Amino acid sequence: MTDVSTPVVVLRGVESASHGALGILRSLGRMGVSVHLVACDAQTPGFSSRYCKGSMVCNVENGNAQKSVGSLLDLGRKIGRRAILIPTDDNAVLFVSDHAAALSEQFIFPTMNPALIREVSSKKGMYFLAKKHGVPTPEAAFPTSRQDVLDFLTRAKFPVMLKAIYGSLLMKISGQKMFIVKSEAELLEKYDALEDPANPNMMIQEYIPGGDDTVWMLDGYFNKDSDCLLAFTGKKIRQYPPSQGSTSLGICLQNETVRQTTIDFMKHIGYQGILDIGYRYDARDGLYKVLDINPRIGSTFRLFVSEDGMDVARALYLDMTGQPVVCGTPREGRKWVVEDQDIVSCLRYHRDGNLTFKQWIDSFHGVEEGGFYASDDFGPCISRVMTLFGQGLKKINPLSS
Repeated sequence: MTDVSTPVVVLRGVESASHGALGILRSLGRMGVSVHLVACDAQTPGFSSRYCKGSMVCNVENGNAQKSVGSLLDLGRKIGRRAILIPTDDNAVLFVSDHAAALSEQFIFPTMNPALIREVSSKKGMYFLAKKHGVPTPEAAFPTSRQDVLDFLTRAKFPVMLKAIYGSLLMKISGQKMFIVKSEAELLEKYDALEDPANPNMMIQEYIPGGDDTVWMLDGYFNKDSDCLLAFTGKKIRQYPPSQGSTSLGICLQNETVRQTTIDFMKHIGYQGILDIGYRYDARDGLYKVLDINPRIGSTFRLFVSEDGMDVARALYLDMTGQPVVCGTPREGRKWVVEDQDIVSCLRYHRDGNLTFKQWIDSFHGVEEGGFYASDDFGPCISRVMTLFGQGLKKINPLSS
């Protein structure tokens, strides 16, 4: 970067992982960019980072959108010049796209088509978009009533995946975004417990067999013409929760099929900005099938770094400030871990007989970066440990809260 004078504001909503926002602070802060963090939680580890030049607590999901817009504009004025705005979760992205005209007074961000953002953020919209453009995706059903589920059972093959069309809503209710369902009775039980008949949000998806290492990811950046300026691929080694969650340990590996499929798909739909997209390899037919599209930076983005340090956050910054984006060579074999999540996942994998001690030790060979620990920025790691300690204390002694 030859020009780092444009500040950045990272917008973290309720559902977003705190290590994702922290990764942006560190990636851009190490280049000399002034990075500010807006988060819903005063205890977010990023506030303790040496690279956090300014902080504000603001919950953009609190239902008072105009107040949140006003708070962000006030922050922009205090910063003193227009800043690049980077939302880190789906609801924050929707908030920015819905209020783009007002926010553009103080902020810079890729042009967003609100209809397209909502379509790709929705599992239902993504499914039909993939079908329209010939991109393989698991078969799915979208019941709007219990009777629809009963009709589905006449042709169902178990196990199946029970997911939410909008994952953040299910996350608030159950603490999970999906469930592997193994029987008719279990499907009906979970559907009845989780669905809101007045606002249907559940979907039933084909289960693709295979381990965590069949899940592939691509992180990329697309300019105003939907040309791909940067694209890295990799796959999960472990997930949190196991077998159905976010990456707790991942590896950067080239996959030309995933790369080219995504580039063509995004060009056809006119996508702009940072993209985080997931696929699952189906050994039954040899196809990579798209699982979800996140129209934003992913919490796993620091897994994907080139030999010269380029990542999607830096690509966005360069493009938004009129500087050239040079992709660089991906760090093939680079591993990245979310420390606390991976410890919990490893215990569960071991309990289920899927991870030996030797496999656990060997899996860390090649890890170059953690979600929280950094030798030049120790504050967030301490903050995260203290938060986890406090949460554990409350579980042991609820009266302590």
